[in-house]
Amino acid sequence: MNKHIPFRFYKISFLIDKRSLITITSLTLISIVLMIVSLGIGQMQISPIEVVKALFNSSGDMENLVVQSFRMPRILLAVLAGAALALSGAILQGIIRNPLASPDIIGITGGAALTTVIFLAVFSDRSNTLTLSIHWLPLASFIGAIALGFIVYFLSWKNGGITPIRLVLIGVGIAMAVQAVTTMIMILGPIYTASRANIWLTGSLNGTNWNEIISITPWILGMIFILFIYVRRLNIQELGQDLSINAGGFVQKDRFTLLLLSSALAGGAVAFAGGIGFVGLMAPHIARRLVGSAFGSLLPASALIGGIIVLIADLIARTVFMPLEVPAGVFTSAIGAPYFIYLLYRSRNQ
Repeated sequence: MNKHIPFRFYKISFLIDKRSLITITSLTLISIVLMIVSLGIGQMQISPIEVVKALFNSSGDMENLVVQSFRMPRILLAVLAGAALALSGAILQGIIRNPLASPDIIGITGGAALTTVIFLAVFSDRSNTLTLSIHWLPLASFIGAIALGFIVYFLSWKNGGITPIRLVLIGVGIAMAVQAVTTMIMILGPIYTASRANIWLTGSLNGTNWNEIISITPWILGMIFILFIYVRRLNIQELGQDLSINAGGFVQKDRFTLLLLSSALAGGAVAFAGGIGFVGLMAPHIARRLVGSAFGSLLPASALIGGIIVLIADLIARTVFMPLEVPAGVFTSAIGAPYFIYLLYRSRNQ
């Protein structure tokens, strides 16, 4: 009995395990259910049936206004940011072959946060209004993300390769240094800049609007489309440099492109959702246990799990302590930090 289903679209072609397909379908359904539930929970409680009706109803009722204008942009940002961070982490773990790699651990999100704060400080006036279009914010975050990614990668290279512990230690050190610089900019800058920047640094989705969704969606979806073209090359990267060359892979060129994609995904997520930590570490690990290590299945599973993690974290953040609201990044870090310590302990002899 054939356990695989062939998939081919343009330059993308791979086999999907039937078990993986069932898992991915289940994760998709879970995501949809969580979105509907999250849209209905808040200071105004709305039943799931009414939520579905409100999604397809353009009337000016209060329920429709709450669902479509206030909660829906926030839910979509949670899904997009979670997926982007998860995919960024999966790429890094693939090209570096290090289970501890993630965009926040090695400083990529820290670099994105730094340039985001600089962007807000330079292009905000005293009325806390941006003087430059918000559409440029992902580019600013991308520049910081890619710069920090290459700095960490370069400093971690030794004797023709990268060791897991060396990468993590250098990444953590660089991340702390970047965080200190970011904090200094906030302290020295105007109070309105510090207040606005704090939204991104704490990983809060509060105040999300449709303009931000319109800005981030093409960026994230475009990066995801390019990434899936590179699925086969990402699989080859996991073989190691020597075997990758023998298998016909352009190792350095592919590694450069994949690092760019990882930084672009992380930068886009940080630009609008802030420093939501450890999603890029946890989601690929969970996905790998569910669907295996083949990236044709691992990437969509990681994206869905990342969206689910941020969705749940944001739901808890805005409902458990009402009327107060805790940043979603607090909950992802509370779970992710112990998990990182466990992975670090398990990899202590590598």
